Amino acid sequence: MGTLRSFDQFANAVLEGACERVIVGDLYCDIPLGLYVIRGENVVLIGELDLEREELPPHMTRVSVAEIRRAQKAEREATDLKGTMRKRMEFLDLD
Repeated sequence: MGTLRSFDQFANAVLEGACERVIVGDLYCDIPLGLYVIRGENVVLIGELDLEREELPPHMTRVSVAEIRRAQKAEREATDLKGTMRKRMEFLDLD
């Protein structure tokens, strides 16, 4: 998210005050990024955000950058563990 300052015919764009919204489970955090130049070949969609209507579900909790990073790490470790367990169980061929 950010303020669109410039764009060209190739969809190259300049965002000012850009931030990344990271969501992990019921937690979210807006991480400030500053000025961003985005190459057009990486653009899929550009749209306008209505700040008055921007709503998150009521169960979402805003947390600090440090907390969201810890939550991302825990989620990644849980996913890695699940993948490791799946590899160990492949020999059973439960199908």
